[in-house]
Amino acid sequence: MKIKTLAIAVALTALPTLSLAAGCNYGKEKQAMSCAAGTAYDSTTHSCLPVST
Repeated sequence: MKIKTLAIAVALTALPTLSLAAGCNYGKEKQAMSCAAGTAYDSTTHSCLPVST
């Protein structure tokens, strides 16, 4: 009975800690902007504009 209670207590203590550790980078991911061929990213308009040569 004591071992079973101890195992449940350890599991209930460890599970929230592990779930928080897995989500440390939430909201910090950044994705690079990619434009189609013949266009370039313009940071002022935040869109892809055709490249004139």
